[in-house]
This record gives sequence, C-alpha cells and structure tokens, in this order.
Amino acid sequence: MKVEKINTNKTLISFLFVHLIVWTLVPSISNTNLPLDTIEALAWGNNLDWGYSKHPPLSAWSVELFYQIFKNQDWAYYFLSQLFVVTTFFIIFKFSEDFFQKKIYSLISILLLEGIYFYNFTTPEFNVNVCQLPFWALAVHYCWKGVKQNDNISWLLFGLFAALGILSKYLFIYLLVAIDVFFIYLIINKKFNFKCLISLVSFSVVLLPHVIWLVDNNYTTITYAFHRAGIEDSNFFNAHLLYPVIFLGKQIGILIPFFIMFFIIISKFKTKINYKDKKLIFLIVINIVPLVLMFLTSLFMGAKIRTMWMTPFYLFMGVLFVYMFQKRITLKKFKYFLSIFLVLFIFSPIAYFYISISQIDKRTDYPGRKISQVVQEKWENNFKNKIGLVGGNEWYGGNLSYHLKSRPKWDNILEAKKTISLKDIESGFVIIGDADTLLKICSGIFFKVETQGICMVGKRK
Repeated sequence: MKVEKINTNKTLISFLFVHLIVWTLVPSISNTNLPLDTIEALAWGNNLDWGYSKHPPLSAWSVELFYQIFKNQDWAYYFLSQLFVVTTFFIIFKFSEDFFQKKIYSLISILLLEGIYFYNFTTPEFNVNVCQLPFWALAVHYCWKGVKQNDNISWLLFGLFAALGILSKYLFIYLLVAIDVFFIYLIINKKFNFKCLISLVSFSVVLLPHVIWLVDNNYTTITYAFHRAGIEDSNFFNAHLLYPVIFLGKQIGILIPFFIMFFIIISKFKTKINYKDKKLIFLIVINIVPLVLMFLTSLFMGAKIRTMWMTPFYLFMGVLFVYMFQKRITLKKFKYFLSIFLVLFIFSPIAYFYISISQIDKRTDYPGRKISQVVQEKWENNFKNKIGLVGGNEWYGGNLSYHLKSRPKWDNILEAKKTISLKDIESGFVIIGDADTLLKICSGIFFKVETQGICMVGKRK
C-alpha cells in the first residue's frame, strides 16, 4: 500500500462511519437491556434540573433529548454514545492538522486511539465519561486556537466548552488545571496574553445555574464524588500506597495495545524535547499533567481512582506521540500498522458481543422491558388513570420509567423516605423495591415480578 495514494479525509470518514455503525449495532443486538449508567441518566433526565444526586446534568439532558425523538428504542442510546465518540475523533483530527504538515500523521494519531479500549469496548454505555469526550476535545481545540489566533470567538468558545465539560463531569477540572499550567509556561516565557480571560465570561454564564443548584442542594454531587473516590478509607497503606500503585499499573495495561501499534510504525523510540517548541509543550501539558494530577490525588488524598474515570485523559495521546516521533515514523511500515489496527478494530466488537451473549448475569441481561410489560398489563386491568410516578432506585425504578407507556417521572421515594402527595396519588404511582418492605406499606395492589416487589396505587376501575 502506497501511503501517498491514501486519501486521508475519505479514510477518516470511512473509519468514523464504520465505527459508528458497528458499535451501534453490536450492543443493540447482543444486549437485552440498556446499561446501568444510561438507565440512571434516563431516570434523571425525565426530571430536567441543573444537577442530580450523583452527577452534573449534561449526560441526563443528552439522553432526554434523544428520548423525546426516539422514545424507548435501545439502539438510539448506543447511537448517541457513538455520536459523541466519532465527533470527538473528528475534532481531534481537525486539531492535529495544525501540528502536522502531512495529513497522514493526523490520520495515524486518530487510528492509534483504537488501541485504547475506552474508545471502543466501553463506549456502548452512554455515561458521564463518554459525555465528556467531545467537550474535552473542543476545549483543547479552542484553547489552542485562542493561543494561536488570540481572537474573541476562540476564547469565548473555549470558556463555553470548558463549562459544558464540567457540566458533564467534575473531573474535567483536571484538564483545566493542566491548561492553567500551560498558561504559566506562557507567562514565564512572556508570551501570555490577558485576552484569554474573556473565556471566563462564557464559562461563568453557563456554569452559574449549576453552582446555584449546588448551593441549594447542599453540594450533593460533590459529596457523592468524594464518597465514590473512597477518600474516607482510614487504612493508610491502601489509601496512600496501594491505590496509587494500582492506578499506575492499570494505566500501563490500558496503553499496551496503543504502544504496540505505535512501535510498529517507528524506526527508533528516540526523540529530543525542544522546550521552546510551544506546540510540543502544549501537547505534553494537556496529556501528561492531568495524569500526574490524578496520580497525586490518589497518593496524597488516598482516593481510589476508578478505571473508567480516565476515559477522556488519553484523547490526545496519539497526537502527542506522533508529533514527538514524527521524524522516526516510517511510512513504509504503514501497511503493518494498518494490519494491527484492523485486528484490534475487528477483535473488540467480537469480544464485546461474545461476552454479552455468554455471560447471563450482567445488568444488560436484566429483563426490564418484560417486567414493565407485566406492570403495564396489571395496571390497565385494575386502574383507569395513567401512571404518573415511579418509585424505587435509579436502576429498578429507572427501567420502569423508561419502558412504561406513560413515561412516568422517577423519584426514589423509599430511599429518600419521602411522603407521597395527593397529587402523585391522583396521577397514579408504582413503587418497585424490596418485596417484604413494600408488602407492609402498600395500600394498593401488591405483587412480585422476578425478585422485586411491586406496589401500585391509582384510581380503580
């Protein structure tokens, strides 16, 4: 294969299209139920707000938008997730064009990402990690454009996408701190322009409603984030020594396929770092500083870093390594590089499909639609009003909310120990949860489906 004959734009579009189709179809065919995080987001999104108990609002808003278009068609949410992924790839490609004279290097930097399982195997589950991806890429892209062009539009867009990133997940702050490190580098080299502060305008305007919501809700999402990180762990060895080592080990393991692909196409793993090269310093900072900060968080705060949290951290790793070693890249080896890429590209969905159909105890095997059909039938046989409210945790209650005809609002009534208002009773409600607990408090019709108890209260026929 002669590299000079490759049309990089067509190749990129073909790759993105095939990735979109394959990773939409495979989980749509193999999964019985949507994944946990997607169901949770659907449960939250049915009550539009500026924040929820576990996360900021953007992931919930995204799935709610798709629900309004596609309703409870599972494939649509796998499609949504892949739209976020391929859009991110395209943004990175456009960003990288400013770093390479040859477009083939931009293409290689994108294809390398197929060696990181965050961008294929885990993507069917639309969650806050996937939701961050395009905004992480856009924030980097427009920050660089702002540094290069120093125009108002670029800086305002940087602030906008930075705020949307935080509205996806708070870990986005690690990228923004890294960008601040780059600004310090510019200040030291007397190349900093205070015009970048314009970005604070759009950043603040977009983020302010969520900040108000946080204050009104006792910073619940921040409290949850600390809880998930296991910072309360009092075991010093686990919290400050073992967790950081595990974190490093997992990152090395995740990057092994990436480096196998990369080593195929270079002649020598040797390069020189020019500390006056602003492009190189920018790439190093946005790639390495967030990783270092995450490691230090684990080391000093004793946080247990969950693997999936690192999803957006490697988006520009391909651009960094191709830029650093572009003089060592041997394009004659591109066909071997492409062979390894194709092996990984084909293997990943096959592995996902096999695991999905061979293991029968996963969340995606939960018979959510079947249970909802039973509830719907019993409701229609006994009550004349619609179901307006569903109680239960995000998983069980969220599944009912997603599948039932009336798309009832979700509220975790039992866990929150809330009282049910007369308005809720008038519209009809269903609670799903522990069978023994519901049997004692249910004033309507009670029955069991699978292992869960169901309590239904409405206007009798």
